[in-house]
Amino acid sequence: MPNKKIKVLYTIPNFDTAGSGKVVYDLINGLDRTKFDIAIAVEHSRGHFFKEVEKLGVSIYIQPVSTTYRPYLSLYGRIKKIASFIKEHQFDVVHSWHWSSDWTEVLAAKLGRAKFVYTKKAMSWGNKHWKIRSYLSDFIVTINHEMVNYFPKKSAQKLIPLGIDTEYYSPQDFPKSSNEKFQIVSVANLVEVKGIEVLIEAVELLNDDEIEVSIVGDTRSDYAQNLIKSIEEKGKQQQIKFLGKKPDVRPYLVASDVYVIPTLNKGRKEGMPMALVEAMCMATPTLGSDISGINYVLKDFSDLLFEASNAQVLAEKIKALKSKTEEERNLLGKELREYCVKNFTMKQFIDEHEKLYKNMANL
Repeated sequence: MPNKKIKVLYTIPNFDTAGSGKVVYDLINGLDRTKFDIAIAVEHSRGHFFKEVEKLGVSIYIQPVSTTYRPYLSLYGRIKKIASFIKEHQFDVVHSWHWSSDWTEVLAAKLGRAKFVYTKKAMSWGNKHWKIRSYLSDFIVTINHEMVNYFPKKSAQKLIPLGIDTEYYSPQDFPKSSNEKFQIVSVANLVEVKGIEVLIEAVELLNDDEIEVSIVGDTRSDYAQNLIKSIEEKGKQQQIKFLGKKPDVRPYLVASDVYVIPTLNKGRKEGMPMALVEAMCMATPTLGSDISGINYVLKDFSDLLFEASNAQVLAEKIKALKSKTEEERNLLGKELREYCVKNFTMKQFIDEHEKLYKNMANL
């Protein structure tokens, strides 16, 4: 049937904790609705951003799409229940945005007669479950150059960098005011691997009262609370401020002189950090630790990278940017934005996914 729409189910844990939720939102929002019939399966409806997702006008199911492995005797029955949901709605493609190595999801898709693709979002790898998930998948989307090496025998894969709405993330609607102090900002999901303590240590090493730091992110974690307590004990809360989670980070990015992403070189690390791309799109000069994902986004700006966990080198990089004139920093920010417009547009991202779904559905 030439006019048949391709039915795509997006699966994602939630729209509350990770930046990939906004990417999925933008992807769905940009797909051609005359060619694609779209639905979302999500584990819960909590979070401010979920309200925005509902406005997309697509079917949303509060529906688990994976299950625990044990007990193995009942595993097939539990997978079959998920498969029945997929089969009932006759999805052609299931596109997973889950971060984990779970392979029950792909089995459920196959039992439900749908093709399965997953986007590899983080750098975790090595356990047998990732290998099973990858072997069973019909296609894998990678988001940085290092991930390709994870699947040397998998021809059904492609590097598709995450896209960003460069019109939404634009500094033109946010006139930059002149600050009395040098403003540093970091936007992060405040967990240990994000390395915010490295940024704090770098600022302490500089011992410069003209520097102010704003940390944007949910402060409810033990990690965040310990950092806040340490700052208060040192009496530095006027210089280093934790602002909490913000629904719109653009004003904080455009008001800053530099954005810093100090992720550590351990654990899940970074796949393709969209907070960094957002800062670049807002024409904010950036500094990032030299690890996977970050060094992919900044691969043509190696002087903006610093050794992960090295507060001394980060301090030197901050000092060097602070010593530049405002005009020089603005020119750097403009160059970073132009790079995003050329390499990470949402149109490129959407076009590549539309081609992928058509090929997977054999249309």
